[in-house]
Amino acid sequence: MKFVDEAIIKVEAGDGGKGGSSFRREKYIPRGGPDGGDGGDGGSVYLVADSGLNTLVDFRHRRLHRAERGTNGMSKQMTGRKGEDLYVKVPVGTRVEDAETEELIGELLKHCEQMIVARGGKHGIGNVHFKSSTNRAPRQFTYGQEGDVRLLHLELIVLADVGLLGMPNAGKSSLISKVSSATPKIADYPFTTLYPNLGVVSAGQERSFVIADIPGVIEGAAEGAGLGIQFLKHLARTRLLLHVIDIASWETHAIATEAKQIVHEVTKFGGDLAQRERWLVLNKIDLLSDDDLQQRRDELLEALAWQGPVFAISAVSGEGTAELVQQLMQYLEQQQLSESDVAASDADAPWDPVK
Repeated sequence: MKFVDEAIIKVEAGDGGKGGSSFRREKYIPRGGPDGGDGGDGGSVYLVADSGLNTLVDFRHRRLHRAERGTNGMSKQMTGRKGEDLYVKVPVGTRVEDAETEELIGELLKHCEQMIVARGGKHGIGNVHFKSSTNRAPRQFTYGQEGDVRLLHLELIVLADVGLLGMPNAGKSSLISKVSSATPKIADYPFTTLYPNLGVVSAGQERSFVIADIPGVIEGAAEGAGLGIQFLKHLARTRLLLHVIDIASWETHAIATEAKQIVHEVTKFGGDLAQRERWLVLNKIDLLSDDDLQQRRDELLEALAWQGPVFAISAVSGEGTAELVQQLMQYLEQQQLSESDVAASDADAPWDPVK
């Protein structure tokens, strides 16, 4: 299935049914009076997050989504039937904006989470409500209100704990396939990865996290070169970035230059992605001798003035990947614990009306 992460759709809520205008007509009751019932409310349109979906491709072919109209009020004070609500399934991680005003409506980040995007029109009132001592045969009624009509911009941003960042052919796809059940396409030419891949990494019993791989980022990506820049948004919700570097293919100065280029492109991308926690992962160590690896490692860290964590692995043989997975799991668990402590302290804090 083709990966599509953006779509424009139109949603139309149902109009409310109009009120009835009728009079009671029964044998022996010549002046029965008004008995027109109210109309039914129009159906609303909801978006529902579904973890079974991973692309917005279906919305490229079906752009209009319309809820049912409420039926009109009837005689004998019978209320019209409410229009059926429409529930439209979208992938978890979908961001919803008004396409005309660019206003953020909301995000759907959990399975089965719902969001109303078009509210149905209110029902009209039947003539029975207009009866009075001076108006015993009212013919007045009201029409139902029109339902909301909106043009929506849907944007899928995948949810992952860890994101892979690097040049084409750095071995990101090999790494995600080694540590998870993901099966990305792997080949020895640039831009083998054409769309994001997600994988669930198991770090022991009831311990796991999600890792995301995006197409490689090259110089000039912020101006449209390559594929990676259009998918950098999928790393926006990650807690940690792994900067994967092919330590075996180039000279040290070339590797350092490419690493700096990626940081530069991420910075130009905007947001807080450039300030996200980042670890270096030196890949393809199976192609180097121990002495060459140590020399290149030292030269690279000096050229980058790197102070953060560094891991040396081989995504092909699996060397070093187990240690990397365990360190990632420990980091994520510490992050979750810290966030829980902050949330608990906020909940225990006295209420301040100024806030």
